[in-house]
Amino acid sequence: PLASRFSIVAASTIYIITLSLIQTAVIIIASAFIGAGFPSLVGLGSIVLIVFLIVLGVTGLSLGLAFALPGHIELLAVIFVINLPLLFASTALAPMSFMANWLQVVASLNPLTYAIEPIRYIYQHSDWNFASMVMTTPWTELNFTTVLTLLFIFDLVILLAIKPLLSRHFS
Repeated sequence: PLASRFSIVAASTIYIITLSLIQTAVIIIASAFIGAGFPSLVGLGSIVLIVFLIVLGVTGLSLGLAFALPGHIELLAVIFVINLPLLFASTALAPMSFMANWLQVVASLNPLTYAIEPIRYIYQHSDWNFASMVMTTPWTELNFTTVLTLLFIFDLVILLAIKPLLSRHFS
């Protein structure tokens, strides 16, 4: 018998992260075949770290919502309401420089942008390093290390926010 929800969350998180890393590997291999090439070994490791960080945060948020909402219908509704705006208000579909000023502000607050931009930069600049400026927001430029730190802080905030939900015992 389960004493806490943590074991469910840990198993689900490990599964989702593993699945996401497999999908990332397939995308990297496919992109190499269509001409994008392979990033360096450090670049590949950085991509794995970025995918791990964004998936951990989003998975934590989703699982926290699953425990907070009364049923699966409500969870699906909330996830759909969150996912589409996150995707369309990120730099996944268009670079930030193509966006209207107000949308640049929204995209620069979006955690997906902080995962997309450094990966895009790794592919576009073979001479990148952790001090490289990978993202320009309406208020500042961010280097690779800062973006990784912000993704880590995003994860930390999400995990701390859902911790009370995981600590509750089944009745």
